[in-house]
Amino acid sequence: MVETCSRKVIVEVCNAKNLMPKDGQGTASAYVIIDFDGQRRRTMTKFRDLNPQWDEKLEFLVHDTESMPSEVLELNVYNDKKTGKRSTFLGKVKIAGSTFVKSGSETLVYYPLEKRSVFSQIKGEIGLKICYIDDDPPAPDAAVEQKSEAPPPLAEEKPLEKEEEKKEEKVEEKKEEQEKPAEAVKEEKPTENPKPEDAPAAGPPAGVENLPIAIAEKVKQQKGKLVTAKRPDLGVNDLELRSLAGDRIRNAYDLVDRMPFLYVRVVKAKRGENDAESSIYAKLVIGTHSIKTKSQTDKDWDQVFAFDKEGLNSVSLEVSVWVEKKDGDNCTETSLGTVSFDLPEVPKRVPPDSPLAPQWYTLEGSPENSPGTDVMLAVWVGTQADEAFQEAWQSDSGGLIPETRAKVYLSPKLWYLRLTVIQTQDLQLGSAVSEAKVRSPELYVKAQLGAQVFKTGRTSAASSSSCNPTWNEDLVFVAAEPFEPFLVVTVEDVTNGQQVGHAKVHMASVDRRTDDRTESRSRWFNLVGDENRPYTGRIHVRVCLEGGYHVLDEAAHVTSDVRASAKQLAKAPIGLLEVGIRGATNLLPVKTKDSTRGTTDAYVVAKYGPKWVRTRTILDRFNPRWNEEYTWAVHDPCTVLTIGVFDNGRYKHDEAGKPGKDVRIGKLRVRLSTLDTNRVYMNTYSLTVLLPGGAKRMGEIEVAVRFSCSSWLNLIQAYTSPMLPRMHYVRPLSPAQQDILRHTAMRIVTARLARSEPPLGQEVVQFMLDSDTHVWSIRRSKANWFRLVGCLTRAATFSRWLDGIRTWVHPPTTVLVHVLLMAIVLCPHLLLPTIFMYAFLILVLRFRYRPRFPLNIDPRLSCVDAVGGDELDEEFDGFPTTRLTDVVRIRYDRLRALAGRAQTLLGEVAAQGERLEALFNWRDPRATGIFVVFCLFASLLFYAVPFKAFVLGSGFYYLRHPRFRDDMPSVPVNFFRRLPSLSDQIL
Repeated sequence: MVETCSRKVIVEVCNAKNLMPKDGQGTASAYVIIDFDGQRRRTMTKFRDLNPQWDEKLEFLVHDTESMPSEVLELNVYNDKKTGKRSTFLGKVKIAGSTFVKSGSETLVYYPLEKRSVFSQIKGEIGLKICYIDDDPPAPDAAVEQKSEAPPPLAEEKPLEKEEEKKEEKVEEKKEEQEKPAEAVKEEKPTENPKPEDAPAAGPPAGVENLPIAIAEKVKQQKGKLVTAKRPDLGVNDLELRSLAGDRIRNAYDLVDRMPFLYVRVVKAKRGENDAESSIYAKLVIGTHSIKTKSQTDKDWDQVFAFDKEGLNSVSLEVSVWVEKKDGDNCTETSLGTVSFDLPEVPKRVPPDSPLAPQWYTLEGSPENSPGTDVMLAVWVGTQADEAFQEAWQSDSGGLIPETRAKVYLSPKLWYLRLTVIQTQDLQLGSAVSEAKVRSPELYVKAQLGAQVFKTGRTSAASSSSCNPTWNEDLVFVAAEPFEPFLVVTVEDVTNGQQVGHAKVHMASVDRRTDDRTESRSRWFNLVGDENRPYTGRIHVRVCLEGGYHVLDEAAHVTSDVRASAKQLAKAPIGLLEVGIRGATNLLPVKTKDSTRGTTDAYVVAKYGPKWVRTRTILDRFNPRWNEEYTWAVHDPCTVLTIGVFDNGRYKHDEAGKPGKDVRIGKLRVRLSTLDTNRVYMNTYSLTVLLPGGAKRMGEIEVAVRFSCSSWLNLIQAYTSPMLPRMHYVRPLSPAQQDILRHTAMRIVTARLARSEPPLGQEVVQFMLDSDTHVWSIRRSKANWFRLVGCLTRAATFSRWLDGIRTWVHPPTTVLVHVLLMAIVLCPHLLLPTIFMYAFLILVLRFRYRPRFPLNIDPRLSCVDAVGGDELDEEFDGFPTTRLTDVVRIRYDRLRALAGRAQTLLGEVAAQGERLEALFNWRDPRATGIFVVFCLFASLLFYAVPFKAFVLGSGFYYLRHPRFRDDMPSVPVNFFRRLPSLSDQIL
């Protein structure tokens, strides 16, 4: 028997806040019941306390460690009926097992209490610490002793009695829509939602095989019943498991076409004689295709070859075995025979069929006076869904070249590291400094994490109390797992430009927090100088890893993940994204082959969340067909999938042994919120790339996308929740700080993926992450300006329509507006219903004109055709610039002209607000006095004249005929334009 370690889940129920009073006296006596993996635990009752403090640890045994991520921990808070009229419901929390962390990494997390039904009155939150511990397997002697002991009970606490539950149900039915407790549902209907086929089988608890047969069977039945009853709550977690197991082996491949491949598995050969000095290999020949296995002396290869059937120009396969003998510099090869296969006779195999067993075949055509040779191999026709495809030699991607294989990459897990510099004490500034500088030194603190360096502001020791400089400044870094070993904190003196001392903070000792309710500890560190100064003072800092933020590593408008860094705050996925990368057509050549003709070696990269996928590279084809399918778990529908097409230049090295660079062919983005659920979108998108010579259409790509959702309620709820985690709103980062941290995270992700094997090139990652969106570009400025104009077009159209009515361009329409104005004044209660009904009818009529397929990157909207060559050259220029001085001067003058227009526009907009503010601040006493008199007469007028009459008179006056109008501006406009602004105070 193979001994396995047992696992325990420890749930520490810390406290709750702002509970709903339910005992009829304005308080609540709360206790907590937790169900997990067929076990139930209960806390003590905290009497008459809306903010109870438990601090109790409850342990649960995990029966199957592999299925723990699919389990759900359900927590229910009740008001004890001993202190009130009845035991009432105070809230519940459901936590997926996939969010549990190992012991030592747990933090206090506050979960908001959820309602059990629409009519429940719930509020408050509960603080929990959840972790798991893996225990080592017991020693053999201890296992023998455990056999004689009685089995432990499955649960420590008994469930609520049935009679009490029935009484509670009768009372709860009136207010909570006849809702039954979870326990009654499990007992009455255990088989309504059978266990899905893809869910892991519920095995017996650890040690069941050592129990008596009757007890073991009872344990299995009880656990099976409990798991079956809990499966309806696990539907969301099944999506997560499916996404994690969404490899090309188990996938249904329903979004792509099945590509036939001829598979040949060559295992080994046996021969009568054994020549240890000679090596043996097998050769496969199909028409013009010829490939050898690796040369071995032990006649054992075990290699798989996959030939694309569309590229085969023969109907037969020949497998021959050769002996290679070396005699000094001479090498002789001798054939031991050949075995042939007719391709029409090759059997077909489709997963989930079992793999085809290899067989021994006798080679024909062996040399005379040579013993017979047999070769073990298997030949079958399969598809790209075959298990052997990923590790096989592939004919369409160059064989076994690592840079052309399909791979899945994961971005590093990113955290924000917050360093709060408080103060320093006992600083020893050194004897080499003059007295004037010693009396008032200017100090600052520099912190370094890897390549990131941040500094605090300067402070003077003389101005601080007790000559201890104080800063109280926060420095925020981006830390990636695995973390750098140390955070180096250095105190430097500006007056002499020397280092006072430094301290190293070990990253493994840094605290982690998930919200702003818990404050991390502050610590003192000794400052170390050079060899002659082992102690130069000490520094007081606070360091913590912020798990409540989401670290943005891509442009904010194309973000694909908004989850917090801490695993405990991760929510269950709401859906599944399936992408089928089918193929490309009419690709243009991007490089030359053999200096004679153009060629393209294309592959596709898709990025969503932390998961990057890369298809295999199809060599030397302008119409490649990949037909690969991938899946992602979706946690937020308002996210973007990015797909890029590249030409592989890294699988070939130059004379110096350095790999080339991949060339971008095009990119497309798909926003998930624009997709209908459970519908397959199979479309062809144009690939356009912007080059220094202008925009160029590189071909088309065919992609199939499906966004499936298990619950419409969860999907709608996602639209009502904040986009980012809570910490972004309660302790927001400044825009400038966010921009710096985002580009730092981009650089970290780029460096980590470039260190993979095979690497994902820096040019690929930067192109997918849009890392150059912050660079100045006239083209992007034009595009944003036209976007702004497009948004204001509707308002301008409405203004022109209103002006046409006001000037009686179409008299019947103006008369109709008069009637409508009278109806609004006489029946004002119908105004809002009419507006919303009108909007409802317009939106319903426009439903049939909705977009039928996801939109792609629009070259026209990007203004790629409305930009000149010099402007494109400026956009592709590096930072700092590498152009000539005359070119830079011309571009600088042009930028100054554009910036002058922008600053004039900003000044005009600011002046309007300043004039309105000056009206109330008496900056112009006469204007404000006139406005005061006007307000007095207006109040008397509105007191005497009914509001309806005023609205009706104002409307008629506004709609008066042009013959009663004046061509000059009105009195209110003249009065407002004469108000002072702050423009005259600008130097």
